[in-house]
Amino acid sequence: MKYAYFPGCSLKGTGRAYEESLLPVMKHLGVELQELDDWNCCGATAYMAVDEGKACAAAARNLAIAEKSGLQQILAPCSACYLVLNKTQHYLHEYPAMRQTVSRALATVGLRCDGSSAVRHPLDVLINDIGLEAVKQKITRPLKGLKVAPYYGCQIVRPYATFDDQSNPTTMDRLLETLGATVIKWPLKTKCCGGSLTGTLPEAGLRLSYILLKEAIKRGADVIATVCPLCQFNLDAYHPKIAAKWEPVPIPTVYFSQLMGLAFGLPADQVVLNRGMVPMKPLAAAMA
Repeated sequence: MKYAYFPGCSLKGTGRAYEESLLPVMKHLGVELQELDDWNCCGATAYMAVDEGKACAAAARNLAIAEKSGLQQILAPCSACYLVLNKTQHYLHEYPAMRQTVSRALATVGLRCDGSSAVRHPLDVLINDIGLEAVKQKITRPLKGLKVAPYYGCQIVRPYATFDDQSNPTTMDRLLETLGATVIKWPLKTKCCGGSLTGTLPEAGLRLSYILLKEAIKRGADVIATVCPLCQFNLDAYHPKIAAKWEPVPIPTVYFSQLMGLAFGLPADQVVLNRGMVPMKPLAAAMA
């Protein structure tokens, strides 16, 4: 299986643990990822609020590069990237005026985009292309005894529920259970972490993160597993500020791909548990 790979900005920066763990996990499963040549920032969700036409054109450039490469499926791990590329595809198909605007913009750089490439999330590929049975066969160190709160965030199932349920997604739950972990019942799995509010309206943003962390601990989780670089950052980086404002809520937040690497018995430098701000004691114990 071969897919075009769109890392986006976060996976090359603050979310590098996501890429560092996802790439070896996919390789271990026999999936070939070809990083898009000369990809550009998708604009994240903020640019859409500034100028939809330019935002769609910027995102569509990546879709056009994928089409030009001959790869018809694009893997976008970052939740914001996944949403923006997905949204751009919908706009190209649903709004003729937007399609004309994008086509004119792409033509100035010798590109065209007919919207034929499918934007895929790693969870979608793992569940629907690879399959849980194939994942199970790669496990050498089951995550028995590890209680995990699966956190999907807002964006991978909203507004486009292309591979999971909008209100109660379960793909990561099923994946974690296959890895041997105990998945706790956590109704906040799609509640917003605060997003960029942590930088613009800190008290509001921090409170949303605090609520998630506190509830995960209350329900007995050892660790939170997420699919989003911004969610991981918010839930991991602001513990000192949250503790000063409310109370300490010390629980590590990792990417689901790190837990997969752990269960597969991959080397420590491919699981990269040292990237987080909160000590990952239960995970370190599981690796022993």
